[in-house]
Amino acid sequence: MSKACICKPAEIMVFACSGGGANVGQISNNAALEITKEGKAKMYCLAGLGGHIPGIIEAAKQAKKVIVVDGCPVSCAKKMVEHVGIHIDRYIVVTEEGIEKTPGKFDITTEEINKIKGLIELKISE
Repeated sequence: MSKACICKPAEIMVFACSGGGANVGQISNNAALEITKEGKAKMYCLAGLGGHIPGIIEAAKQAKKVIVVDGCPVSCAKKMVEHVGIHIDRYIVVTEEGIEKTPGKFDITTEEINKIKGLIELKISE
């Protein structure tokens, strides 16, 4: 099994928090996934950045637009993207959009996902 990254650059990349500890990370992750499924941008591997995988970092640096979606103001996703020297073009924080963080609870709604998805779509078009 190959250990090489097979990631290809995309014009618009979205790096989203996956929030292992709260609902807002799951909302950001699901919204980015929906955008990717619709072909509007490409959700990219945040863990690969943190793991300093050269192919992932280089592909991300080639993107024409990088959008980062964090669940909360701790800004883990933003910090990870910045740590490897990638310029962030647009930034969203789910809790700044009126969605309360509920640690340890993962109940999320389609409405919450669609709200953040709509913001990502707006950032894509800016």
